[in-house]
Amino acid sequence: MSEEDFEQQPLVEHLSELRRRLFWVLATFVIGLVVSFLYASDIFKIISKDANKHFELYALSPADSFKIYMQISFVAAFILALPVLLYHLWQFVRPGLERREQKAALIYIPIAFLLFIGGLLFGYFLVFPLMIDFLTNISKDLGVKQMYGIYQYISFMFNVIVPLAFLFLLPVVVLFLTRLRLITPELLIKLRKGAYLVLIVIALIITPDLMSNFLVAIPLILLYEVSILLSLWLYRRIEKETEEEQEREDKLET
Repeated sequence: MSEEDFEQQPLVEHLSELRRRLFWVLATFVIGLVVSFLYASDIFKIISKDANKHFELYALSPADSFKIYMQISFVAAFILALPVLLYHLWQFVRPGLERREQKAALIYIPIAFLLFIGGLLFGYFLVFPLMIDFLTNISKDLGVKQMYGIYQYISFMFNVIVPLAFLFLLPVVVLFLTRLRLITPELLIKLRKGAYLVLIVIALIITPDLMSNFLVAIPLILLYEVSILLSLWLYRRIEKETEEEQEREDKLET
């Protein structure tokens, strides 16, 4: 389908196409949910093994274990379905893009997936352990015996690492919006101070002490700076391509 055909496509056909692609994404998610549920026990043992070094985990209600299974399954299923979601998103917007933009946008899929996984690993191996060490040390200083519910522990973990994973998608989002010419490097530079403030506040919210805040804020700020550089590179490339295309059109007219 050409770009002109895409623009002339009726709204009903757009919605039909969107519904079809959402079906495949949902089907992948459901399959991932079933598979993840079968392995939820193994996943739980892996992600909770460090907890035993600090405290004991207990089921505080009959439904806690089942809720853990579902929570782990949903997060794992989303991770498994993310590449499919990104692919169908690309397929949906692809007809409205130029050929070179289609190829460029396709590269975003593996990059976005790897950044998301990188954010999860960053949160799980660095941020979350720092938070647990800090909070458990406070309990030890108070002489409080530490005993936590498994559902509360896993929920706390996911509430920390999943938002970080989405924050790690910032470079891809910036590249995509730059490609669509919705933002410019100049705008990102202009918003730099405000963005720094927001990222530092986010780091303050999800970390308990100054050192942890520093360790989280610095990578997030670096991600923003990388996003600016990538946006600048892409914006210049787009301008160059536009100029070359304009020159070709001028030659044809003459």
